[in-house]
Amino acid sequence: MDTYTDLRDWITKVDSWGELKRFQDVDWNLEVAGIADLAYRKAKGVRPAVLFDRIKGYPSGYRALFNQLGSPKRLALTMGMRTDYSGLMDFVQAVRERIREIKLIPPKRVPTAPVLENVVTGEGVDIYRFPVPFFHEKDGGRYFGTGHAVIMKDPESGWVNLGTYRMMVHDPQTLGIYISPGKHGDLLRQRYFERKERIPVVVAVGCDPALWLASTMEVPLGVSEYDYAGGLKGEAIEVIEGKSTGLPIPAHCEIALEGELDPDDNRMEGPFGEWPGYYAGSSRKEPVFKVHSIMFRKDPILTCSPPNRPPDETSFHRCMIRSAMIWEDLEKVGVPNVRGVWCHEAGGSRLLTVVSVKQAFAGHAKQAALVASQCRPGAYMGRFVIVVDEDIDPSDTYDMLWAMATRTDPEKDIDIIRQAWGSKVDPLIHKSSRVYYNSRAIINACRPFEWKEDFPPVSATSPELEAELVQKYGEKIYG
Repeated sequence: MDTYTDLRDWITKVDSWGELKRFQDVDWNLEVAGIADLAYRKAKGVRPAVLFDRIKGYPSGYRALFNQLGSPKRLALTMGMRTDYSGLMDFVQAVRERIREIKLIPPKRVPTAPVLENVVTGEGVDIYRFPVPFFHEKDGGRYFGTGHAVIMKDPESGWVNLGTYRMMVHDPQTLGIYISPGKHGDLLRQRYFERKERIPVVVAVGCDPALWLASTMEVPLGVSEYDYAGGLKGEAIEVIEGKSTGLPIPAHCEIALEGELDPDDNRMEGPFGEWPGYYAGSSRKEPVFKVHSIMFRKDPILTCSPPNRPPDETSFHRCMIRSAMIWEDLEKVGVPNVRGVWCHEAGGSRLLTVVSVKQAFAGHAKQAALVASQCRPGAYMGRFVIVVDEDIDPSDTYDMLWAMATRTDPEKDIDIIRQAWGSKVDPLIHKSSRVYYNSRAIINACRPFEWKEDFPPVSATSPELEAELVQKYGEKIYG
């Protein structure tokens, strides 16, 4: 099993596999993001991570990394898993088992750290010293925060939360931050603002990939992503104490900003091209993050994970993780015979979920659909949940559409859930809305339970015959 120490060691490992592309002399204005997007979507074979250097207007060594977790092998490395799996469902099952077995390991405080190689405070603070990209053509500004972790602490319990929430640069010392309602960062923010208090905040960029991954996941309320990432790595994440905030800062991150959110200072944030593939969130006034100090390593790496029209890197790794988490939640609440779950990339990992079950009783398919649509990993801004029989691979789009086209009776097999947990980035929610509800369709694409044994048999090469033919003629068939 491959291991790594920090982001730089991770990059070296990925490069040795041939999964890293390098570019130089590219413009931060649209070009870096456009190249990274094309390198992912148009890749023939493995979708590469992309590292930029000598970015226009910046010295050599000030780099930007895109598409970190865009392949199963890179995601497996980050999660401390084997890197060889036979297919998507095999990998999703392995991710599920990995998540289930994680034992939380709290972070370890250290006296000094690589991130302290350079420290700038006061008037010397300038976000533009880093090659902050302008990602999409209609964005409202340059976004420093896309592949980062926003660190906050509960004012009552002391719980430390890390989340990835987009951050637009207003000026050299100020950023806007958007946190979707209901997210853990939003719950913490409300507690401070109800007290009329400013919020101590750290923004960490270029973290250990396991820590960044944890910050993007549905880690349970009250569990610190530091502890979760430590569990993924099998060792404690090293941290230092922030001088002005007292918050734990990743010792090996590339860049860290210390400052505070001011409840009385709100400025227009956005628009930003979001993960459904639209500029749906428009522009609204959001709280401002005022930067007091910057810490950064020599030759810092700005990690970037801008959402794009799917498929993109953000949808890929979240599809894997979310599929595994929904599968685990289905079984935890007692839904039997689950054979697979796939959160489709076309829906950005949230809008289209497919569950495969071996039906055991009347209502089994609907039970699976309802749970998948409302468990924590599936509840936020879903749209469609489709349940298929065990002979259907949920990750195979043709399989899923064939099942829905031939086994779904629209009159009886489609139900609607109304007033579910939505988001302002939903393109179907009007920009004037103040409350973010959406609806869900749950679709039963299984054979009717009451006469499934009499359902017409499938007219296709059987698995047994396929195996026999492949063994006998495989080289000619696939050659």
